[in-house]
Amino acid sequence: MQIRVGYELIYDCLQPTPMILTLQIHFTRVSDIIVPDHLVTSPSTPITAYRDAFGNWCSRIVAPEGEIRISTDAVVRDTGEPDVVADSAYQHQVQDLPEETLVFLLGSRYCETDLLSEAAWDLFNKSPTGWGRVQAICDFVHQHITFNYERARATKTASEAFDEGTGVCRDYTHLAITFCRCMNIPARYCTGYLSDIGIPPPHGPMDFAAWFEAYLGGRWYTFDARNNVRRVGRVLIARGRDAADVPISNTFGPNTLKSFKVWTDEVNGDVA
Repeated sequence: MQIRVGYELIYDCLQPTPMILTLQIHFTRVSDIIVPDHLVTSPSTPITAYRDAFGNWCSRIVAPEGEIRISTDAVVRDTGEPDVVADSAYQHQVQDLPEETLVFLLGSRYCETDLLSEAAWDLFNKSPTGWGRVQAICDFVHQHITFNYERARATKTASEAFDEGTGVCRDYTHLAITFCRCMNIPARYCTGYLSDIGIPPPHGPMDFAAWFEAYLGGRWYTFDARNNVRRVGRVLIARGRDAADVPISNTFGPNTLKSFKVWTDEVNGDVA
């Protein structure tokens, strides 16, 4: 299948404002891109780019004073298959983990392993190891947190989401990641597009989505504590330790986000 993905962000800046934007499709999906997701600014603004420490593609601009529109409109090829299930995927001993996974065992800005370790072991010590343990974590988080945009805030951490019992997809993801790390399972934060393909209506307003990957059986597998079902049409943008590593934008000056639109739709008929 083919999926049209894109966004339109309109900022109003009080002065020329440097920005770092993490908005382009992850390099692991480059071979699937049919219509490129070129970042377009209006008014036209010089753009430079670099890869961060996690391999994500980041763009740098200096937004002019006043309004700036940042957008893209791309088409991606997708298998149409739901997320992989691997019930037999085993949990590695910490001493056997590859070095590049170890950073995803540690606490981070939004994932306070030190505060939630005791709760994690109380909740999941008796669950099966490996895939079964990660799924038990997702089941718990999915039930424990009530989705609520009105109770969302950019500073909410995993321990606060656990205590408050409300949040949005990033809060589900942070809490599940933290529990995994407490149980010695590497887990990393993912952000990207997630379609409603195969999901019966009514559908909520489209947004960028958060999910996570856990390292089991020698590879990374996708898990989604917010939805807790295997989904079709994920398009990865970025990975990191938590949301602090992969914000859609870092802005260095006063500004207002006046408009925010995201789309992820199946294309009827091939584009190419």
